[in-house]
Amino acid sequence: MTDGKRQNIQQLLTEYDINSAEDIQEALKDLLGGTIKEMMEAEMDEHLGYEKSERSSNDDSRNGYKKKTVNSSYGSFSIDVPQDRKSTFEPQVVKKRQKDISDIDHKIISMYAKGMTTRQISETIEDIYGFDVSEGFISDVTDKILPEIHDWQNRPLESLYPVVFVDAIHYSVKDNGIIRKMAAYVILAINRDGIKEVLGIYIGENESAKYWLGLFNELKNRGLKDILVLCADGLTGMKEAVNTAFPKTEYQRCIVHQVRNTLKYVADKDRKEFAADLKSIYQAVTEKQAKANRDKVSEKWHEKYPNAMKSWTTNWDVITPIFKFSATVRKVIYTTNAIESLNSSYRRLNRQRSVFPDSQALMKALYLATTEATKKWTMPIRNWGRVYGEFSIMYEDRISY
Repeated sequence: MTDGKRQNIQQLLTEYDINSAEDIQEALKDLLGGTIKEMMEAEMDEHLGYEKSERSSNDDSRNGYKKKTVNSSYGSFSIDVPQDRKSTFEPQVVKKRQKDISDIDHKIISMYAKGMTTRQISETIEDIYGFDVSEGFISDVTDKILPEIHDWQNRPLESLYPVVFVDAIHYSVKDNGIIRKMAAYVILAINRDGIKEVLGIYIGENESAKYWLGLFNELKNRGLKDILVLCADGLTGMKEAVNTAFPKTEYQRCIVHQVRNTLKYVADKDRKEFAADLKSIYQAVTEKQAKANRDKVSEKWHEKYPNAMKSWTTNWDVITPIFKFSATVRKVIYTTNAIESLNSSYRRLNRQRSVFPDSQALMKALYLATTEATKKWTMPIRNWGRVYGEFSIMYEDRISY
C-alpha cells in the first residue's frame, strides 16, 4: 500500500469516526454521493463552457439543483443533480431516469440462475443493500435475457454429434391459473472433441412421434445432419421419430432408467440382489450372453415380481445396441455421468421453487442454470480419444460430415 493510500485511510477514519464495518459502509456511501456530485458539476461546466464562478456570454446558465435518490451497492442515498435553465444538460455519470448504480441487474440474474425466486431475490437485496426492488422489477430484469435465450435456442449446430442424450425433468407450472406438471426436455450432446454441449431445452409439449420428429427437424434446420448414438428413456414416440429423422442412428434405451424402472416393482429388501442380477445382463460380453442372463433373471424373480422384467423383453431391440461397442464406449452410452451434473442443477430449481408462475419463468431459470453448469465444460469426457477412435472405425463413412 502506498503512503498516499495510508494517508487517505487515516483521514477517512478521523473524518467519519469509524468504529465498525457499518460505519465504513456509511462513509463510503457519503463519499460516493459527494464524488458523483463533483463529477456532475464538472459535466455541467463542460456543458455550459464555463466554470461556476466565471462569467459567460452563454445564454444558458445554472439553475440550482434537483434532488434524486439512487440505489448503490452501499444502499440508497440522495444526490443533488445540477440543472440548467434550458434543461438541455444530460449527465453521464448518473443518467436521467437512472435510479440504480449498483449493477443490480447482473446480481439479480446471478441469483435467478442459482434458483432463487423473485421474492427471495427481493428480500436478499433489501437485506444486503437496504433498498426495495419489487418482484415485478426483478421479472422485468430477467426478461432482458429472453432475446439471448432465443438466439441460443436457434444458434447453428455442428453437422454431426457422436452421442446425444435426451432427458426429461418435470416441474409444477401455473397454466391459465391451474397448476400442472410440465416436462422440460433437455438435449445434451457430446461433440467430436468430447466436450458436452446442451443443444436445446423444450418445455411442455405432449410426448409423441410427431412432437419428437418436429423437434429433430428443428435441429436439422440448425445444421445437424447426423447422430451416431442417441440415448433416451422410454419417451413416447422417440423410437419412431429417430428412425424417421436419423435412420442410421443407433437408438439406445437408457440403461440407468431401465434399471430404475425395473426396481420400482421390487421390495427394498430384494433391491440389492435384483440390481446385481440386472447388471449381469447389461454388462454381459455379448448380446447372446445378455439374452441368456435376462432369461435367467426373469425366471428367478417371476413368481415374486411377475411384472418386473417384462420391459426387458418388450424393449430388447433398443437395449441391445450397446453390445456392438467395447466396454469403454458402453460406459459413455449407458451411464448418466454426462448428464447427471446438469440434472443436479435442474433439480435444485425444483427444491427451491414449488411452482413456477408460467412456462417462460421456467425457461429463464433452466437457461440460466444451464449457462452456470456449462461454464465448467472445458475438457473432453474421460477416455474420449478411445471412444472417438472406435466410432471412427465403425462409422467411417459418416464421421467426416
